[in-house]
Amino acid sequence: MRYLQACVADDLKKKMVFLGGPRQCGKTTLAKSLLKLHPGSYFNWDDDVHRRQLLARQWSDDARLVVFDELHKFPRWKNWIKGVFDTRAGSTSFLVTGSARLDLYRRGGDSLLGRYHYWRLHPFGLDEKPAKMSDSEALSRLLHVGGFPEPFLDGDEREARRWRRERVERVLKDDIRDLESIKDVQTLSLFVDSLRQRVGGMVVLANIANDLQVSPATCRRWLDALERMYLVFVIRPLQKGVPRALQKPPKVYFFDTGDVIGDEGARFENFVATQLLKHCHFREDQDGHKYELCYIRDKEGREVDFAIVKDGVVTELYESKWSETGFDPALRYYAERLSPKRAIQVVGTERASFRQGLMERQSPFWFRRNPLL
Repeated sequence: MRYLQACVADDLKKKMVFLGGPRQCGKTTLAKSLLKLHPGSYFNWDDDVHRRQLLARQWSDDARLVVFDELHKFPRWKNWIKGVFDTRAGSTSFLVTGSARLDLYRRGGDSLLGRYHYWRLHPFGLDEKPAKMSDSEALSRLLHVGGFPEPFLDGDEREARRWRRERVERVLKDDIRDLESIKDVQTLSLFVDSLRQRVGGMVVLANIANDLQVSPATCRRWLDALERMYLVFVIRPLQKGVPRALQKPPKVYFFDTGDVIGDEGARFENFVATQLLKHCHFREDQDGHKYELCYIRDKEGREVDFAIVKDGVVTELYESKWSETGFDPALRYYAERLSPKRAIQVVGTERASFRQGLMERQSPFWFRRNPLL
């Protein structure tokens, strides 16, 4: 059972649920598991027969749950689903899934405000590893084949590379081309490769634009599209409350750690970023507070990899180190000045945990034990 199943099932009692997340992260599997508990109908917009049945509303009047998969590819989907929900019969619940930011696609032109809850499903992390899999094996798979269910459970790096190539091509050639009206897919693919080599560092889009012979505005548009398709996520610098803060370019991470081109340190930092974002999205979707994941850097070059900001207040700081013997001085510096609830240095090769005042030093297996995930 995925970590969102109970939450989604509870929200379906009151409203529609929109379930977003990266392609092939398990949304359809989660939806079909809910159908086993609440019998109903499943429709996939990509299937010709399903599409005709869906538009004709050919589901049973006594269906307890109706699932619409990839419905956002229908240009007028928001107006259509609004009409379905407002005229629904009996106790039918509706679940809409899609591999795009469903909360941002407003092509229907009619607001669905107050009619749905939005949840974001992430790939596996250490919190969802199979019970029989050791911690070290799970971490190795997450770093080298990624956390998407199929390659993670299979554990074969060669098959994972083939799966990953096909998945990225599907996102670029089908999803982004259809939903974002981007035609230059070949150069967009080169843009993605450039981002894969820059994980952990600040991404200056003007430099990439110069390399690819396109405009910086085009690169910004591409990056926004990749975010909406859940291929990458962007972390921007924290400004408020940071002494001598410096406006810096963003950092870009991938939902699939296997996409990263780099050493173990880059892969591990990307893994930590995915787990923290998973935590932020879960808390935001469940509790309604505004969560942001940022990084900190000032004019003196002091940098902390990740800061969790809740409703404008820094609550947690995290520094990612693949191998380190002592506390990072920048983490200590900002822990003293920002007074977060916790400041944690996550170390990939560390197997022990200890504390020193506010500072905490823990292995990545903290993410498995963390009850918030």
